[in-house]
Amino acid sequence: MKALHIAATGMRAQELNVEVISNNVANMRTTGYKRQRADFQDLLYQNLRRMGTNSSANGTVVPTGVQIGSGVKTASTARIMSQGNLTQTGKELDVAVRGEGFFQIQMPDGGTAYTRDGSFERDPNGQLVTIDGYAILPGIVIPEDARDITISTDGQVQVLDANNAVQQLGQIQTARFINKSGLEAIGDNLFLPTESSGAAIVGTPGEAGFGDLMQKHLEMANVEAVGEISDLIAAQRAYEMNSRIIKAADEMSATTSNLR
Repeated sequence: MKALHIAATGMRAQELNVEVISNNVANMRTTGYKRQRADFQDLLYQNLRRMGTNSSANGTVVPTGVQIGSGVKTASTARIMSQGNLTQTGKELDVAVRGEGFFQIQMPDGGTAYTRDGSFERDPNGQLVTIDGYAILPGIVIPEDARDITISTDGQVQVLDANNAVQQLGQIQTARFINKSGLEAIGDNLFLPTESSGAAIVGTPGEAGFGDLMQKHLEMANVEAVGEISDLIAAQRAYEMNSRIIKAADEMSATTSNLR
């Protein structure tokens, strides 16, 4: 029976849906994480009686027809790039983007990755890096004797030197994308551009189209626990209903086989 195959596609779809939800819940405390949503599409249809065809020699037309669907497929796991809550940390090297923009990160292979995670540190050379040791772009080097590190809303990094004079260290720039949902997540809170996202548009925080920066803050994941639990319950119920269809189709097949 086709119902067995159709219901099986529904169960596979809801299994993937639960996997997406579980990943969202697992990353509820991940800095800068952007939640995903599973989107589905129906599969091809078998036309047993096509709508719009003639039903008689007099030219009468079939109004609806007969179509049998083949089930469901996963179309995408879209990433929701909405702003997460900003949490004050009090750490002077923590920076959050409020609005549009990603920090630019220099990867070991020479490429550039992008992140919303602004939990930065200093490496042994004083360079501003991520928690994995990847330098931000453009590079910022903080002197050993620097005090009172200040990162302004437009990304300017200043410190007080040994003579209590203000020293300008550099300018943090951010990047935005025409389709930021098209970025490819590679783990470690990093994204890579794709043909879908378009090329990075680099600018200064606070400019038109770019969000500003907030020092001593971090952006939390945009995952809402109540919403994820609600989606999980719905996925469980859909999975259960599909499993019941398989059971009912199996019982119907057994009844047919037992006919004498």
